[in-house]
Amino acid sequence: MSPDKRFRVVVAGSQHGPLDVETQVLGDLATLDYVELSSEEQLWGKVDDADAYMMFHTVRIGSATIERMRQCKLIVRCGVGYDNVDYAYARSRGIPVANVPDYGTEEVADSAIGLTLALTRGIAFQNTLLRDATVAWHFDHVRPLRRLRGETFGIVGLGRIGSAVAVRAKALGMNVVFYDPYKIDGYDKSLGITRLESLDELLASALVISCHCPLTAETENLFAAPTIARMRRGAYLINTARGGIVDTAALVPAIESGQLAGAAIDVLPIEPAPVDHPLLVAWRNPSHPCHTRVVLNAHNAFYSEEGVRDMRVKGSEACRRALLGQPLRNVIN
Repeated sequence: MSPDKRFRVVVAGSQHGPLDVETQVLGDLATLDYVELSSEEQLWGKVDDADAYMMFHTVRIGSATIERMRQCKLIVRCGVGYDNVDYAYARSRGIPVANVPDYGTEEVADSAIGLTLALTRGIAFQNTLLRDATVAWHFDHVRPLRRLRGETFGIVGLGRIGSAVAVRAKALGMNVVFYDPYKIDGYDKSLGITRLESLDELLASALVISCHCPLTAETENLFAAPTIARMRRGAYLINTARGGIVDTAALVPAIESGQLAGAAIDVLPIEPAPVDHPLLVAWRNPSHPCHTRVVLNAHNAFYSEEGVRDMRVKGSEACRRALLGQPLRNVIN
């Protein structure tokens, strides 16, 4: 790089304020440009000459945008999931795509366990129900609850977060099982948990099922009506992974029938969700069982101040390595 040449890094979709963190890491090498956008097309003309591109979960980019990138050395998805970038097409264009897989492991794992306790101990149920002053002040409303110690906690996807959840569920005294056909042998031994060879085994046995797999063609709508019907009756479903893994409309009849005792959903396929989405309509209706048996969050399981800073620093450091021609880390394509 000549002395008067500065790289250009474009940042899009960040909801975390000024680019002060990114500037601390990249300011001596590059000019940083933030793009506020509501559609992918708004990137056109802004990323064409970018040397690196940082994106967050609120942004999607496909081949039409990647095609315009003439000199991009790295697309970094500042987060874990990368289903919102056409990484295969980026590879065909010679552009590596990396993610930041280790920024919020503790936060998401803590959230999954917190949501589990909120449902299985009747905490969320009572908190919602007792807002009605006419309801009797008594624990009977949550009958029957089961002691968690000795019950089965099922994990779908034993990656970094799934493993962290397993450790926490074990601390509650639960029997932890997992299903992950892509996980090599031995992790069950190192964590002291049980590997199941089929999803159906997990569905039939687990009181709580927590999703921690990526969103792929294989896992999209993995928990739709047929799968939910094969779950143990009266079980609980937790999703802090990707919204498309669960067919959220299918949760409504499952809660109505008692097939599911409760569901906690941190992520939705479309965010923010349409106000007329069947799950949101039922959840907001005090006369519907979803009102007390469903917990919804606005995609905040990942969040802590420390975690967000980690994400931004690590994403910026990935760009720095790319700009300097150093070996890249966490390349997913």
